[in-house]
Amino acid sequence: MTTPRSTDLRELTRCAGKARLDRNNRWSTPHLVLSILLAALLMYSGIGKLRRVPRIVQVIHELVGVPMNYFPLLSACEFAGAVGLVLGIWWPAVGVAAGVGLVVYFVGAIVAHLRVGDVKGIGPAAFFLALSMGALVLRTLGSRATHIGVW
Repeated sequence: MTTPRSTDLRELTRCAGKARLDRNNRWSTPHLVLSILLAALLMYSGIGKLRRVPRIVQVIHELVGVPMNYFPLLSACEFAGAVGLVLGIWWPAVGVAAGVGLVVYFVGAIVAHLRVGDVKGIGPAAFFLALSMGALVLRTLGSRATHIGVW
């Protein structure tokens, strides 16, 4: 009975590691793209609220009725979601928490628009909700697959 040489074991380990990385990239590429895109859009939206862009003020303050002193809080929620999505690339639990928070935030935004009868104004919130749900699903599937040994 012969024993494998240490170089053979290293080569086997290296090849197995590459195969695992390649299979993970299939899941991580869509998640990576969506997370970075959504984080950039959230930062843009949050900065718009802080700068009190007239269109944003008109829709959120005048139509929906959100007080102006809440704008920094809304921006902080969007900034936290953006940072959480980016950190979630490396720490899945943070990404899942950010995704859940963003889904709740944008469901609340849609409810606020519908409460005052602003059906035309739910478009951006629904778009952000769809992106947030996509990022959450991709993050959840990616981390679940890693934990149960599928990938």
